[in-house]
Amino acid sequence: MALIAILAVPLIAAANSPLLAWRDPVYILAGFAGVMSMGLLLLQPLLAGRVLPGLSPMISRRWHRWVGVTLVAAVLIHVGGLWVTSPPDVVDALFFVSPTPFSAWGVVAMWAAFAAALLGVFRQRFTLRYRVWRLGHTGLATVTIIGSVVHAMLIEGTMEIMTKTALCVLVLSASARTLARLRVWDTRRRS
Repeated sequence: MALIAILAVPLIAAANSPLLAWRDPVYILAGFAGVMSMGLLLLQPLLAGRVLPGLSPMISRRWHRWVGVTLVAAVLIHVGGLWVTSPPDVVDALFFVSPTPFSAWGVVAMWAAFAAALLGVFRQRFTLRYRVWRLGHTGLATVTIIGSVVHAMLIEGTMEIMTKTALCVLVLSASARTLARLRVWDTRRRS
C-alpha cells in the first residue's frame, strides 16, 4: 500500500500543477509519461532485487521484464509527445545542442534505457556469459537511473519539488541497495 502511495503522490501533485494551464493535451500526456517513468524506475530495482513482499523470484523476474517494457513505452510517449509539440527542441536535445542542461541528461538516460531493454530482450541471443551480461545490463540501468534523476531534478515543471525530490531519493536508494545486495560487479564464479 505504501508503494502505491509513493507512486501515486507525484502523479497527483503533477495533475494539480498550475503549469498545466493552457498546455496542449499531447504536451500534458508527454509530461505525465515522464512522471510515470520515474515511478517505474523505482519499481525496477525492487523487482530485480526481489524485495517486494508476496512475489516469488520467478514472478519478480517476470514483472521486472514487463515493467521494463512499460518503461520503454513511457519514454517513447514522453519523447514522442515532446516531438509533436516542439520538434526543434527534441532535435536540439538529440544532437546535444540544447541550451537546457536537463535535455542532455534525459537523452543519455533514454539511450541507456533502450540499450538495457535490448540486452534484456535479446539476452538468449547474445553469447555473453551471464555474469558479463548482467554487469552490462545493470551498468546501462544505472546510467538510466542517474541520468533520469538528474534530468528530473533540473526540470522546473509540473512535478512538485518535494514529491519529485522524494521520489528521486527513493529511486537512488532502492537502486544502490539492490546493487549492493546483488553484487553485480563481482564476476567471479561463486561456489
